[in-house]
Amino acid sequence: MTALALLVLSIGIADSINPSTVAPGLYIALGRNGVRRLAAFTVGVFVVYFAGGVVLTLGPLSAVPDPSARVKHLIELALGGATLVFAAALWLTRSGIARRLAREERRVPGSPLLLGAAIMAFELPTAFPYFAAIAAIVASGRSPATEVLLLVLFNVAFVAPLVAVIAVRAAAGERGEKRLERLRLLLDRHAPVILPGLALAIAAALLLVGGVGLATEPTR
Repeated sequence: MTALALLVLSIGIADSINPSTVAPGLYIALGRNGVRRLAAFTVGVFVVYFAGGVVLTLGPLSAVPDPSARVKHLIELALGGATLVFAAALWLTRSGIARRLAREERRVPGSPLLLGAAIMAFELPTAFPYFAAIAAIVASGRSPATEVLLLVLFNVAFVAPLVAVIAVRAAAGERGEKRLERLRLLLDRHAPVILPGLALAIAAALLLVGGVGLATEPTR
């Protein structure tokens, strides 16, 4: 259970550096009533992403028969290989990611709550790291309550950068605004390189877990 929780947590942390959420979040934080509006945005992100994960985990995927240990490790290896391809695709399209980051940053309508919900509803069908975490959770054969707790863990990790921005904005006043502005500029500059690196780290973790599992599986 500990290894699975650490895997889900690591994927959630890596996935949290997401231009679709962090860039609008920083832009909201730097505006009027930044703390309150960013908190609403974070709630929208969390609720929709978590709800989508619950539907996938306890809905269609729950009907999949409980696989053997060998099948679970093969699934982890397959997910690692697919995530590796995803990382390569992110690297090859990094210039497009930079342009998208600039667009997302300024997409802040009147309701940050609705913005957060809408972004995640749009992102969910292509949330490949989330799918990898959900597949690992389902393949573990845990109880529904444990699966939901693991989804909570993932989503808490996913919104952690937004919560950190809220804390900085609330505690530091004008100095905090300057720090957030520098962070936003760093994200603009480096996100197209950071994202493929994080996807590569997720792929490496999945391949390592699956490979070690297969290597240490008792022979019959």
